[in-house]
Amino acid sequence: MEHDRDLINLIDGKRAVIFDLFHTLTSAGAVMPDSPMTSDILGIRRDEWNRQLLEKSIDRLKGKDTDPVEIIRKMAHSVDPSIPMHIIEEAARNRLEKFAASLADMPAASIRTLERLRSKNKKTALLSNADFPEISGWSKCPAAGLFDCVIFSCEAGLVKPERAIYGLCLERLGERPADCVFVGDGGSDELAGAKNAGLSTVMMTGHIKLPPEKMKERMRYADFVISSLDELV
Repeated sequence: MEHDRDLINLIDGKRAVIFDLFHTLTSAGAVMPDSPMTSDILGIRRDEWNRQLLEKSIDRLKGKDTDPVEIIRKMAHSVDPSIPMHIIEEAARNRLEKFAASLADMPAASIRTLERLRSKNKKTALLSNADFPEISGWSKCPAAGLFDCVIFSCEAGLVKPERAIYGLCLERLGERPADCVFVGDGGSDELAGAKNAGLSTVMMTGHIKLPPEKMKERMRYADFVISSLDELV
């Protein structure tokens, strides 16, 4: 209970809450749990695919690559150049469908938390590493009107954990780092980046499954760790 009270006190003392999107406010895996993984469709190992997504495809996240099929092709062929185009096209269609569903069917707890924060006169912001295909369904997301500031890396040309993208968010919010808290799952070193930018941090674990050592590494940069966004309010 003391942990809960300390977290609530932290949020109450801030003027703005900045959220990550995927694996924090929503998750394609949670919304469409029976849909095949992209790596399974492509026939490559999941760790190889994740390495391409997280480490080897900065151009898609910065908006330099925009075509959904070409984005998948570049990453897939970096692992296995023999994957045929009809498989790549299938993987691209599946991925578009999953991300659109994750936005259109955002969990009720996320919507509820955003609404409660705004009822407390807190500013809210979205700060997401995402490519254009991943956010193609954003206009149909029920949370789209619940933010004072929305920054997607593909539109900004900046990515977390670069300090400049946090600075851009703070500038658009009109707030100081000390008056804001960042909430995210910790992927892409976003919590470390938020700390470096002067923000308080909360790690959201409800949509992620990681080995204990990787979970521990992300937690190093979290002031608080939660499993549900309801814990924020």
